[in-house]
Amino acid sequence: MAYIDEHVGVRHEDADGPGLRWGVESICDQLTELGAKIAPATYYEHRSRKPSARTQRDEELKPRIAEVHTANYGVYGARKVWLTLNRERPAGEPPIARCTVERLMGELGLAGAVRGKVKKTTISDPKAPKPLDLVNRNFAPLAPDRLWVADFTYCSTWSGWCYTAFVIVKRPRFSAAAIRVAALG
Repeated sequence: MAYIDEHVGVRHEDADGPGLRWGVESICDQLTELGAKIAPATYYEHRSRKPSARTQRDEELKPRIAEVHTANYGVYGARKVWLTLNRERPAGEPPIARCTVERLMGELGLAGAVRGKVKKTTISDPKAPKPLDLVNRNFAPLAPDRLWVADFTYCSTWSGWCYTAFVIVKRPRFSAAAIRVAALG
């Protein structure tokens, strides 16, 4: 229906002049040829139809749900938003169903804070071959820049997950006498 509303009565300029103006019937004919069967009468009926009581109530509730969610720093889930709305509703107004709050929060893209869930960062396959240990767990190199160790991990932040990489260049361990000789030489 929105497609028809968008294109009805529009003239598209072409090389021959201002072009044709498309009507509802001709657009419906073309859509029917493409497989989307829409009769002009269906379009006109849909256009003149008034919104249902549920749609009207949803439009009233959406700003209130968003307001309660925002007022509580975006941490309230559907259950707490539902309880708050029913606690604060005016006398004589019918109660709000929890499933309605859940549905509308989903439409608005709102969700509460999730506690206790840990992001599983590694899901290993026991059948997969393991990488070889190229240094045999000997992390003491014989010369500078011979051994680099790298790792990356996930860190939880307020704005989401942060990926952190570490690269450690292992320097050889010198004795005090070797350091003195290197300083003098």
